[in-house]
Amino acid sequence: MKRRIEVAVVALALLGVPLAVGMPVPAHADVHVSIDPGSVAFGYSDGYWDRDHRWHDWRNREETDWYREHYRDHYYNRKHDGEREQGWRSTDRWWDRH
Repeated sequence: MKRRIEVAVVALALLGVPLAVGMPVPAHADVHVSIDPGSVAFGYSDGYWDRDHRWHDWRNREETDWYREHYRDHYYNRKHDGEREQGWRSTDRWWDRH
């Protein structure tokens, strides 16, 4: 009897895999951001400086758009390499004032 239950569980699991994989993502699905917005110092169209002065590329367009929408005071819609000090604003430590 125990063996039949194990076989049934495995069979149901295997049948569920194609259903789960084949399901489309709804157009209104939430966007998941993979950055910690609290670590971003200054965002640019091509990436961002973290608060430890390390450069990072955005992982995807959704991440860029999310940051720009939620932190527009610290997002600059241009590439960082055309800026003085590559876009690092050494005199603006806005996160210390919050």
